[in-house]
Amino acid sequence: MPLFGAHMSIAGGLSKAIDAATTLELETVQIFTHSPSQWSVQPTTDPKKPWAAKALADDAVSAFRTALAASSLQCATAHDSYLINLASPDETLYQRSLTAFTAEMHRAEALGLAYLVMHPGTPTDGDEKAGIKRIVRAFDKIHKACAKFKVMVLLETTAGQGMTLGHRFEHLAAILDGVKDPDQLGVCLDTCHVFAAGYPLAPSDDYEKTFKNFDVSIGLDKLKLFHVNDSKKPFGSRVDRHEWIGHGHLGLEPFRLLVNDMRFAKLPMILETPKEGPNGEAMDPVNLRTLRELIGKKKSA
Repeated sequence: MPLFGAHMSIAGGLSKAIDAATTLELETVQIFTHSPSQWSVQPTTDPKKPWAAKALADDAVSAFRTALAASSLQCATAHDSYLINLASPDETLYQRSLTAFTAEMHRAEALGLAYLVMHPGTPTDGDEKAGIKRIVRAFDKIHKACAKFKVMVLLETTAGQGMTLGHRFEHLAAILDGVKDPDQLGVCLDTCHVFAAGYPLAPSDDYEKTFKNFDVSIGLDKLKLFHVNDSKKPFGSRVDRHEWIGHGHLGLEPFRLLVNDMRFAKLPMILETPKEGPNGEAMDPVNLRTLRELIGKKKSA
């Protein structure tokens, strides 16, 4: 059976996410290591190191690692900041992003996480090839700076809003083909994102075609984790809006196919769906129950 989990808040301390995941009886968990909408690096007066990042406090790291070790959670994961853009043609933003992502790597490694998920980035000049080259160059530097780290970076599939990279499997393949050390990278497939990008996930024939396409372009061995999200927006919309499982345009069938696919039987499947229902009720337990009830089930209605 897949490792079911959810993205959990770190409000009150990093270890609180482990406590919350344990209460929900999750098998895996995803966190941010700091606020995703704030920069973790600030400018300095040193021209050789124009950006500096603040490390996590030792007591916070210790509390998190102790809580994680005491839990039964596997493949604990972080997601990087939404501000980071390794495809940016703006040199200042590029260098700030490079420093910030390297800091993300150090935090994930310090916390003992298995994976660090990231959005590839946006070439705001509209030049996809140049954007991919900038990402490749960034990862070569990051891998050199973080040699022997255990945490693996996962390139996430995207919905393709604006000029973002990652909405075609070929984008991720080009990054993997370009870096000097592709073994340090894997892929996170987001169900909402690929659906919005125009890859069908149902019925079964279309589901198989999409994963065959992924296998030919990237290789299923590179697929390490899923974000399981329904979509508020229709197929091919290229709009990233997550919905509760079975309540969006995907419906239940893609998730039934996914959770019963033996190729992915041991992979993490992490919810990033809205936390509250229409009446303020907690929705993570509802979505998790829906996924678990699809195990072994025949075709959805």
